[in-house]
Amino acid sequence: MSKFGVMVMGPAGAGKSTFCASLITHLQLNRRSCFYVNLDPAAESFEHTPDLDIRELISLEDVMEEMGLGPNGGLIYCFEFLMENLDFLTEGLDSLTEEYLIIFDMPGQIELYTHVPILPALARFLTRTGNLDIRLCAAYLLEATFVVDRAKFFSGTLSAMSAMIMLEVPHINILSKMDLVKDQVRKKDLKRFITPDPLLLDDDPAEIARRKAEGTSAEDDILANPQDTDAVMKGASFRRLNRAVAGLIENFSMVSYLKLDVQNEESVGAILSYIDDCIQYHEAQEPKELKDEEFDEPEE
Repeated sequence: MSKFGVMVMGPAGAGKSTFCASLITHLQLNRRSCFYVNLDPAAESFEHTPDLDIRELISLEDVMEEMGLGPNGGLIYCFEFLMENLDFLTEGLDSLTEEYLIIFDMPGQIELYTHVPILPALARFLTRTGNLDIRLCAAYLLEATFVVDRAKFFSGTLSAMSAMIMLEVPHINILSKMDLVKDQVRKKDLKRFITPDPLLLDDDPAEIARRKAEGTSAEDDILANPQDTDAVMKGASFRRLNRAVAGLIENFSMVSYLKLDVQNEESVGAILSYIDDCIQYHEAQEPKELKDEEFDEPEE
């Protein structure tokens, strides 16, 4: 009998644990069973106590102290250790029935989702028939405040696409903390971020404001001294790099986002409906669409 699960991923500060807490609360309010698995060996506090915690097997603090590793190297070591002790997961999850939604709260180190092959191996183990046989989907969170810095937004979107390609499981991408950008982004502009539009780089208001304040033009950026460290993140080469990244994202045409406001119960419920659709929790259920008006800025 298949189990059902969601792997909540994303960079540090994206709101993964907050989303997990809101999702668990929503499930409990709707009398639905869930099982919370913390796979972040550096986690310190939780709103809901994990039912299974990697820190019972290994913690980042102990690894850093005993192995002399830094945070990133220590985290990779923790996951390598987990992969050598997969019975820890099997024993904790094997008895669960199909009534449960298993929520995996993942760490925020981006290396795990881009080029280190540990998470793909873990996903294959969790989903393999004959082992745990979990119908798994990935939920990749990106902080909505990235839309204010368009270069950063496309960088984050590239990481999301990399995770989709690496993991090879059903995948949804989520713009979290939407409540923080309601008054900063117009509705028509927000739609261009939901399905990333590479032309966003050509009319970046932050870039236009910078040039106006400095009294410079695009031609000045081209003529800038490449050895000038102040020009590294705003010169012509930087713009070409961003356009190349945006063009790559457009060519693959894989990434689009759902909007999430964890303070809004309907928003959390809408995300859950997409998760259920990905893992076929209710085969006849359709994902719920969240009204755009809930993210609209006030009328001027």
